[in-house]
Amino acid sequence: MGQDGLVTFWPAPHVDVPVHATVTLPGSKSITNRALILAALADGPATITGALRSRDTDLMIAALRALGTSITGDADTLHVTPGKLGAGTVDCGLAGTVMRFLPPVATLATGEVAFDGDAQARVRPLCTILDALRGLGAGIDGDALPFTVHGTGALRGGAVTIDASGSSQFVSGLLLSAARFDEGLTVHHDGKALPSMPHIEMTVEMLRRADVRVQAPADSRKAQTWVVEPGPIRAVDWDVEPDLSNATPFLAAAAVTGGEVRIPHWPRLTTQPGDVIREILVRMGAEARVFDGVLTVRGPGRLAGIDIDLHDVGELTPTVAALAALADSPSWLRGISHLRGHETDRLAALATEINRLGGKVTETEDGLEIVPAPLHGGAWHSYADHRMATAGAILGLRVPGVEIEDIGTTAKTLPNFVALWEQMLNDGAAH
Repeated sequence: MGQDGLVTFWPAPHVDVPVHATVTLPGSKSITNRALILAALADGPATITGALRSRDTDLMIAALRALGTSITGDADTLHVTPGKLGAGTVDCGLAGTVMRFLPPVATLATGEVAFDGDAQARVRPLCTILDALRGLGAGIDGDALPFTVHGTGALRGGAVTIDASGSSQFVSGLLLSAARFDEGLTVHHDGKALPSMPHIEMTVEMLRRADVRVQAPADSRKAQTWVVEPGPIRAVDWDVEPDLSNATPFLAAAAVTGGEVRIPHWPRLTTQPGDVIREILVRMGAEARVFDGVLTVRGPGRLAGIDIDLHDVGELTPTVAALAALADSPSWLRGISHLRGHETDRLAALATEINRLGGKVTETEDGLEIVPAPLHGGAWHSYADHRMATAGAILGLRVPGVEIEDIGTTAKTLPNFVALWEQMLNDGAAH
């Protein structure tokens, strides 16, 4: 939206030459928001370096401050000093990490914590986490935004069974605060396969770095039960990796234009799902290599379609769908029925918008079938979804006349997306 409330459209840049650029990205939202929670619950002050500053992370910072945590510093270095948690008001915006990670923290506050968010957030399913907390002894009014947690300064904890097949954030949200529950926590997932397992592995790894004792399933594909022992959370100085999911549109730019894009500071080992983009691009015909901490992707002359299960890395779906729409053979994206409950119904949104530009996308029970077709310009709606907006930008590189509604929604995780995108193309022009 523009400042006057009118819908604004951004003409997506179109190029006729290969993109050549180096793009340096800010930190991971997933790691930043987990680090903020762990620092707020820790046994002493901590510093977070390389923190992402975006709408989602600023909402998390504001929420923790409202509950009594001291967070100082500007830009990407934050100093966090835990305080006594008390009553407050939390604005979740559209941030799944805020609406799912903070209710367990709020049970440890003394007083009422009122949660609300954007209009679109009020339809997002939250009863999984709220019912779980009720089962562990919390008093909560409501099953979706707005809701109120009646904090008593402590939570009994114990064992709970949930169906987290809608979002791995339900498991992560419970685990992050669990060491502070009187009895710790045993959380058992009873339902279909868990989506986005790498995000739960990220949570477990970060808890262990803070000396929290966590028992996690040895085989993540059969992951069902996690056990967190009660005890202190050690203060850790966190160094946040770049956000690899935010890197994917820039790497896709190399793939669809036959160019070359380099991303510095690519981690050698990571739990971020975005790392899988390397394998996806190679399977579609591109080259990808990491040397000296820099990932370089070179695009092919012709992009091949792909048949892939994206269940564990569903957040990459909009990027992969855009790539598939520009490939020269059909693609099948599978295992992603849970995306119907994301910021928007991402499967319906992708099918609608690609087809609006002349594409041939069919929704399946658990994903999308994408048959390449000649695309033309037109409006691309973002549905207040940052990854929908960036998918439109990828298509715009090859399809003249694509106009993206509300490109500003990218500020959710990447505040300077437009500047970075235009700089990437300017680098290419100078190449």
